[in-house]
Amino acid sequence: MSPIVGSPLARVDGRAKVTGAATYTADTEIRGALHGFLVLSTVANGRVTGIDVRNAERSPGVVAVFTHRNMPDLTLPTGQGTVYWKRVVPLQGTEIHHSGQPVAYVVAENLEQAQHAASLVEVSYDARAPRAGLAEAMDEAYVPEPGLKGPNDITRGDPEAGLAQADVRVDVTCTTPMHHHNALEPSATIAVWSGDKLTVYETAQGINATKATVAAALGVPPADVRVLSRFLGGGFGAKGPVWPHTLITAAIAREVGRPVKLVLSRAHTYTSHGHRPETYQRLRIGAKRDGTLTAIEHVTTSQVSRTEDLLFNTSEPTRMLYACPNVRVTQRAVRLHLPAPSMMRSPEAVASHGLETALDELSYALGMDPVELRLRNYAADNPDEDGAPFGSKHLAECYRRGADAFGWSRRDPRPRSMREGDTLIGWGMATAAHTAGGRPGAGARVVISTGGRATVQVATHDIGTGTYTVMSQVAAQVLGLGVDDVDFELGDTAYPFAFVSAASATVPGVGAAVNRACATARRTLTGIAVADPRSPLYGLPADRITVEDGVLHDTDRHTRRDTVRAVVARHGAPVEATADPVAIPPGYSTGACFAEVRVDPRLGRVRVTRMHGFFDAGRVLNRRTLRSQGMGGAVWAVGFTLSEHTLVDPHLGRIVNPNLSGYLVPVNADIPEVRMGFVDEPDPANADSLGARGFGETPMTGMTAAIGNAVYHATGRRVRDLPITQDKILGEGGA
Repeated sequence: MSPIVGSPLARVDGRAKVTGAATYTADTEIRGALHGFLVLSTVANGRVTGIDVRNAERSPGVVAVFTHRNMPDLTLPTGQGTVYWKRVVPLQGTEIHHSGQPVAYVVAENLEQAQHAASLVEVSYDARAPRAGLAEAMDEAYVPEPGLKGPNDITRGDPEAGLAQADVRVDVTCTTPMHHHNALEPSATIAVWSGDKLTVYETAQGINATKATVAAALGVPPADVRVLSRFLGGGFGAKGPVWPHTLITAAIAREVGRPVKLVLSRAHTYTSHGHRPETYQRLRIGAKRDGTLTAIEHVTTSQVSRTEDLLFNTSEPTRMLYACPNVRVTQRAVRLHLPAPSMMRSPEAVASHGLETALDELSYALGMDPVELRLRNYAADNPDEDGAPFGSKHLAECYRRGADAFGWSRRDPRPRSMREGDTLIGWGMATAAHTAGGRPGAGARVVISTGGRATVQVATHDIGTGTYTVMSQVAAQVLGLGVDDVDFELGDTAYPFAFVSAASATVPGVGAAVNRACATARRTLTGIAVADPRSPLYGLPADRITVEDGVLHDTDRHTRRDTVRAVVARHGAPVEATADPVAIPPGYSTGACFAEVRVDPRLGRVRVTRMHGFFDAGRVLNRRTLRSQGMGGAVWAVGFTLSEHTLVDPHLGRIVNPNLSGYLVPVNADIPEVRMGFVDEPDPANADSLGARGFGETPMTGMTAAIGNAVYHATGRRVRDLPITQDKILGEGGA
């Protein structure tokens, strides 16, 4: 039997998706459901002084219009780990904290009626001038209290002394703009009450967090709330937190006595859930002449809202990636009249971009190859944990194999030295690194039916990453069945608990639970066979029995065999097993990223023409889905570096490009050859998950700087303010 785990199995849910059989939240049909539509504030700072809903209420099909005057009271959630807006719930008062804040909610018989009625709601404000620009408010920066990942000001050693000891120093400032998630599927909620019990169909990366938060906000027992999310059309972190529109919809459905469905418009997603905030970074790095780092100081200032100050773009790479004795990392916040930021895929990408850009500048100052500089400062153990060992780390191998595959040795290190005709060619590289563990784990349930099929259930999610497929492979291999004989079910809070599908935690957390539950079921199955006088395996020691392709057999002589189906059928009842959640051990997935760009010096146009990555993600569970995750990170890196930028009117505090015609994401024509390679060595610290670590967020953390560094190599112009657009390439004097 060839191994199931590791093979490039096609997605088991692929047919359902391409034929339209996969039911996403907005596709769910609920008899008698009303449709909701939000009315959003047009000012960023002030309060509502008047609101006239009479024309809206008289509009055809309208059932109700809710404002702060008649909205049911909601209990402000506390203690819920994925609620990042704990101080303000919309429609509970008149204060306006950002443009796009909900001020009314229209409920009608169909969507078009709700949209039309929303346009008839008239709102008056006492408006005040907003503060909406980070650069203009830097003097108000402060260090918030410890947040999701601990203190926001951490010092190791003596950075000032380390800088003084350095032979070479760089002092780099760079900025990243506000980014939005723009998942293909907008956020949606359908709330259905049956007496005192509530079912919520939700676009969620954390159905258990949604259940707990909705129950707390509405004052109902958690046992009376069920949340479903079978398929998700992308989330990238936006659908990890529980946002106000979900709570409001559930409360309104109870109030009107009918199911209510809300699907955010594309524009509404820009202010109704979080974003990656605008940041300003300053890095001071010192090194000896041989490239040995003596000090790193990394200060990041991020935009937060007027009511929330939780930070997500942490500088873990600066603390963990390189062996530097003197490090200071500081996270600062500036309060602006903008929506609250939240997690967005690869939050470390912001810090990584700054760090890896600064190291590239240091390599030029030293006259040293960028790969060699990183190898000189390789950290075999975790410098952020007093030298505690990583579970496993093969980053040095990633540098070597990635450089060989890319052809890095052929690079002429001089800026503007490589060209083809009039086109400038640049090669850049950077290190990718992302934490992948240290989170609550998951539980699992497996049932082997009398027909020999296995059903495995976990209240987790498939956010497009391949969870259905990979967990089916894990279950099939551990149970000794074919993948076609396994049904993996997720997206229902009636199943065993799982943590939010974020922070690269699903594979190590859910995979471990599935492994443990299936291993228990397999042992039970074997025990039943050897204890059954009717079985050919009767009387054999259980440790001599293995299961492959649905057949139990004697490993010594291979002459005595029985099928899983026959064993369970004779037993007369399904075989069941469960696994309780176990915390995921801390993990660290790393890699080396290489990029080639071609720049037209007359137009300043940048094209990425090659991207290669080589990664250590522990054991590869499915090479096809893992490669897909790597390619997704590379594609997003192109947008992050070259085009994505949410624009805010500095006078009105209003987002002016809340759509995909103004917020530019890469399209197929922008993406070149992308190659992904993997070390594929199991991480012994993740034995429960078969040696696999989380990986999905890792590639982007290195590829953005690899592209930016390639632009510098091509042009000799260092663009430190993203995105790298044509005007910045041309600048004064052109490229």
